[in-house]
Amino acid sequence: MPRDREGTFPGLCAWRTDKMAFIVALGLVITGICPGVLCFPDGTLERDTLFHKDKENGTQLDSLTLASINTDFAFSLYKKLALKNPDTNIVFSPLSISAALAIVSLGAKGNTLEEILEGLNFNLTETPEADIHQGFGHLLQRLSHPGEQVQISTGSALFVEKHLQILAEFQEKARALYQAEAFTADFQQPLEATKLINDYVSNQTQRKIKGLISDLDTDTLMVLVNYIYFKGKWKMPFNPRDTFESEFYLDVKRSVKVPMMKIKTLTTPYFRDEELSCTVVELKYKGNASALFILPDQGRMQQVEASLQPETLRKWKNSLRPRKMGELYLPKFSISTDYSLKNILPELGIKEIFSKQADLSGITGTKDLIVSQMVHKAVLDVAETGTEGVAATGVNFRILSRRTSLWFNRTFLMVISHTDVQTTLFIAKITHPKRA
Repeated sequence: MPRDREGTFPGLCAWRTDKMAFIVALGLVITGICPGVLCFPDGTLERDTLFHKDKENGTQLDSLTLASINTDFAFSLYKKLALKNPDTNIVFSPLSISAALAIVSLGAKGNTLEEILEGLNFNLTETPEADIHQGFGHLLQRLSHPGEQVQISTGSALFVEKHLQILAEFQEKARALYQAEAFTADFQQPLEATKLINDYVSNQTQRKIKGLISDLDTDTLMVLVNYIYFKGKWKMPFNPRDTFESEFYLDVKRSVKVPMMKIKTLTTPYFRDEELSCTVVELKYKGNASALFILPDQGRMQQVEASLQPETLRKWKNSLRPRKMGELYLPKFSISTDYSLKNILPELGIKEIFSKQADLSGITGTKDLIVSQMVHKAVLDVAETGTEGVAATGVNFRILSRRTSLWFNRTFLMVISHTDVQTTLFIAKITHPKRA
């Protein structure tokens, strides 16, 4: 074995179809008993008014601290997904999931609020709730202005039952901090409402995520969709003419033929972690984003996965040094996933939002909303020119030295980050490049 993303929805936000994209959409569906009239205020509140912060002074939760906390949540969630889905491809956007849960927490109170924020790995004795949201808002604003080379956009949409009375404070905070627009929907016509929401998500994700929301019924009160769009082109692209069929080893005894990309005489950040028995390589995109590829030695994947935490990622990044490589081999692949986060989040301490004990009264003023489902879908494409991907989440609320050749021809990990704010955008585990 060789070594080694109150109106007519089609026009809401049209994506340029000639762009390569990495998109995440996150949807929440809220149901319960709450008669009334839809109430959206005409007035708006400035971001500073919401949390009494001076824009020039920034947020008390600095970007690096928030990035570390988000990475901690990302790896905690990854470990749960890996445990429940052994020997399968994994891809998700921790930023989209955490941002969506943060929006939900805007309307949560009491123990429900504490569970969400602590489940996201925030220490509420050290960081006030207002600072958490201010930090997210600041981060999302920065990601919305990534520069000319890397394309990233984020946003959210609230689809609200036309007879539901929603609190102005909740809507304004969601709008100001998380760019959440509000639209009406008739959930008494569940099939039409489902099509409306799914068409919106499909449009925002260049029609790669279809059927995100399902099983809506007349008890549904609200759907929240959050998306993140990323497009990155390799700083040093692979030449398609060098791509060839090669073996990818599923385990010691089994292999599959995959298109293997090849690049020669590449100087790139490299680190050999002898303690964890893995090799780490960073491939940079044009602009301020990069992908970290982690290749454990044969039989060492579980050891590396168990060690995933912010300190590990920080150690790898700080240890990277430019290294001239004779050849680098990376499979060309497209993988997709579909998760029920309702089955995962309780293991991270986020339980009450799914139960009758949920207190989401900050949304409507009453305690009759619960989360009935939360799903996440993702697609990740890695090719010679760069990275393209899309993900969607839906939540239903119911009431140096030698030249080296490196082969990524067995199970490996991939972490895509925004380098300026040091935020993890996507995490992936590739066990079978040909399995969609």
